[in-house]
Amino acid sequence: MAAAAEPGARAWLGGGSPRAGSPNSSPDLGSRGRARPGPGSGLGAGPERTGAKPSGPAALGHSFRKVMLTKPTFCHLCSDFIWGLAGFLCDVCNFMSHERCLKHVKTPCTGLAPSLVRVPVAHCFGSRGLYRRKFCSVCRKCLEAPALRCEVCELHVHPDCVPFACSDCRECQRDGHRDHDARRHHWREGNLPPGARCEVCRKACGSSDVLAGLRCQWCGVQAHTVCSAALAPECTFGRLRTLVLPPACVRLLSRNFSKMHCFRVSESAAPEPGEGDSVDGSASGGPGREAQAPESGKQTLKVFDGSDAVQRNHFRVITATRLARSEEVLEAALRAYYITGDPRNFELQALPTPGQAGDAGALRKAGSGGTLEEDGGRGPASREAAPEAWVIRALPRTEEVLKVYPAWLKVAVAYVSIRVTPQSTARAVVLEVLPLLGLQAEGAESFQLVEVLMGSRHGECSVVGAPGWQAPGAQAAFSPAVQRTVLEDGELLLHRLRDIRQASLWQMGQTRFYVAERRAAVPRVSLFVGGLPPGLSHPEYGSLLDEAVATKAGLATLSHVYSSQGEPLPRGRARRKSLLPLRGRAPPCSPGRGPRSDLTLSGSLCAVVLDVTCFAEAERLYMLVRDTAVHGRPLTALVLPEVLHTRLPPDCRPLLVFVNPKSGGLKGRDLLCSFRKLLNPHQVFELTNGGPLPGFHVFSQVPCFRVLVCGGDGTVGWVLAALEEMRPRLACPEPAVAILPLGTGNDLGRVLRWGAGYSGEDPLSVLASVDEADAVLMDRWTILLDAHEAGGAENSLADVEPPRIVQMSNYCGIGIDAELSLDFHQAREEEPGKFTSRFHNKGVYLRAGLQKISQSRGLHKEIRLQVEQHEVELPSIEGLIFINIPSWGSGADLWGSDNDSRFEKPRMDDGLLEVVGVTGVMHMGQVQSGLRSGIRIAQGAYFRVTLLKATPVQVDGEPWVQAPGHIIISAVGPKVHMLRKAKQKPRKAGTPKEA
Repeated sequence: MAAAAEPGARAWLGGGSPRAGSPNSSPDLGSRGRARPGPGSGLGAGPERTGAKPSGPAALGHSFRKVMLTKPTFCHLCSDFIWGLAGFLCDVCNFMSHERCLKHVKTPCTGLAPSLVRVPVAHCFGSRGLYRRKFCSVCRKCLEAPALRCEVCELHVHPDCVPFACSDCRECQRDGHRDHDARRHHWREGNLPPGARCEVCRKACGSSDVLAGLRCQWCGVQAHTVCSAALAPECTFGRLRTLVLPPACVRLLSRNFSKMHCFRVSESAAPEPGEGDSVDGSASGGPGREAQAPESGKQTLKVFDGSDAVQRNHFRVITATRLARSEEVLEAALRAYYITGDPRNFELQALPTPGQAGDAGALRKAGSGGTLEEDGGRGPASREAAPEAWVIRALPRTEEVLKVYPAWLKVAVAYVSIRVTPQSTARAVVLEVLPLLGLQAEGAESFQLVEVLMGSRHGECSVVGAPGWQAPGAQAAFSPAVQRTVLEDGELLLHRLRDIRQASLWQMGQTRFYVAERRAAVPRVSLFVGGLPPGLSHPEYGSLLDEAVATKAGLATLSHVYSSQGEPLPRGRARRKSLLPLRGRAPPCSPGRGPRSDLTLSGSLCAVVLDVTCFAEAERLYMLVRDTAVHGRPLTALVLPEVLHTRLPPDCRPLLVFVNPKSGGLKGRDLLCSFRKLLNPHQVFELTNGGPLPGFHVFSQVPCFRVLVCGGDGTVGWVLAALEEMRPRLACPEPAVAILPLGTGNDLGRVLRWGAGYSGEDPLSVLASVDEADAVLMDRWTILLDAHEAGGAENSLADVEPPRIVQMSNYCGIGIDAELSLDFHQAREEEPGKFTSRFHNKGVYLRAGLQKISQSRGLHKEIRLQVEQHEVELPSIEGLIFINIPSWGSGADLWGSDNDSRFEKPRMDDGLLEVVGVTGVMHMGQVQSGLRSGIRIAQGAYFRVTLLKATPVQVDGEPWVQAPGHIIISAVGPKVHMLRKAKQKPRKAGTPKEA
């Protein structure tokens, strides 16, 4: 076998900056370059064409030709209008350019880009959606129909373009095989926000007409493709550098888990192209979006790229003239699959009849008959009886030029090229490659040859080089998009390449080979299991899990047991014997709502963390736990990363983000996706998937961090309760908490200056405000609900119910205001789909209040109040409210601003609660209108309320009906550190706006 080492050249083809979102933009390339491949230099391309290697667009894989323009067209490089009637179009990727811009093109063609990825990281596609004014990163066409978007980076693609998307997503974690070099920009091309300005020339670099401009997925810097060469290659994470959890500080050994599982992304039905899905091609054969009727004199042909596509009936459609020559049809078919190899190395073969298509033997027979050459010099359309479906096949070869990459080995070349023959085995390749990499002194028995398939599939991922290379011949579980297979030492490579080409020509271009060290991986996967019954001991939880999912001894151990998970039960299950109906009504149940601070009703659930030392066992436990219920409660399973807190930079205070996706008129879902892109996805947690405890567990060893809660006041109370439970286990016991208000009232958000509610502000500016916010203290209060003194026959069973504890941040209401909140929750339970805006929610509150405007209950006759052990006589009131913050009922000042010598001036950190009474619905309306304040009753730090009848009670907006008994309110202990938004300093006239 002849071999030649190819030293690293420039970091990117054509010089300058890398392709947007391309592999070289990832930090894994470092300063190493790669040899400049020609159009046919990829895997399976065979011998390179004779003559000098092409430069400029040809070196980037483009096939430009001059075309006549029939409609307004813009250049994909400079985004300017192309004046005149002629432009230059790439037949493969639809890149359009001025003639003057051709020599400046630095974006590789879609067919060549995958071969330039050194560390492939698959994308994480969510459900289909409508993305206006966005463009597909594969075919560069506008996304007019529902398309897919990566949940981690700004990649947008058509559903049928997903298989051709380059696996160049952000690398958000350590893989366990190497330390990261300096973090470099991870460029993504196009789809820039409106008004984007180039960091170099300060001119507009975005476009709403074409896919143009670059943006770093980490620091957010934007630039023209040409101007990006002037920027330093190192990325500093930009404005959010103190908030981002650096990828080098996160370790997740996730060989068998998809990216959806690693980033805790809710799985959605995003099907692959179904049976018979097709893509119409233009006259040049490039992929389009819709299957249109061919013009007169043209015919559409179905084209498959291998046996796998035939079996799944996944084909592409090309349009060719009826007089097209076979070479022209073949080139169009190769362009449809973004194959840039020499057409002389391929042929088109007729597809077997439908009766034979499902037979593997018939597929093999198709490889030896029905070629275009046998049908004549013209294309298949020239013969009326010619088949309409064809398969692209690679011509057999007696030898192959193979690129071998050094994986994580510290060498000075990007790859080496060797020539393999029918006698070449994996062992022989390793022996020949090591001297070319300068590792001749190393023992060959310490290395192995690894095959990596970079093909992208929906919702799957892996990272090359991750610990736990598969055993020889094994296949990755969950069908990950980046699959790794360790080859047997005696396996013949030429036969393996032939099998790959037979299965799929596109897969052949997506396959590469790495030389990796044979190191015994030490697998360690942390699985969070939530929803367990509380009150059990450590061994009892082990026995419970062993009974439920049959954990294997020695492979899974309980590392952490949390006595309170903090995840509320749905209200339908929250009814206890001490919660009595009011006037025949049952306690509220709102299955359409997201989790809130329903700890008042649900009690506590337990959660444990399992440390699993076997990848296969971790996969098995994960799947079993998700399908298991204990005592009627379904369990929750999450894969948790490990934060390497000793590697955090000194000035780094990462932000732990909790998002309730069902809050704020479903705006939480968009915020969840935005924060995953702006930050590290490992620091963003969805509250509907395990609650806040997984996030606090991941950050438990971080010495200093902050928290952002996106949701309503109930969601904030839920997170604060979990924080109180986790406080003794945190290395940072007092993390400051910021709020992005998504609820209806948002009283706490108003007090802390975060506004009355989120109205679509730029998420980047929200994070910048969190970074600049000031820390303040706030009291937290404990409410003990003791209903054991209930009287009457109907309440005799309430004695067996133990006391329950609720925590309060904002206010606690007894009487009319809690009854209105109860009516609102019942209305939301009946029609949850209508409660998606604050305006509608407040209208429902208003209607419920008008219905009770003449109601008189005489609450002062049904309750008794003690303040600091002293009995307080109540005036004639219908509602009694304990307030901790100067905001109630969507911003109303219930206490009032008048000075009163009997009471101290209220503050939310003074250790005191204010007690206020309201006389009815009319009084409440006057308070919210600012015409009147409440009736000041008392101020203190310890309260005891005795309920003589079943009475509505609400805490921080969460209502229920409390049975007769006692309610004791006292301080919870340490004050909570909150973040208050800093006041914006007015800019002087003429002062330029800060970038």
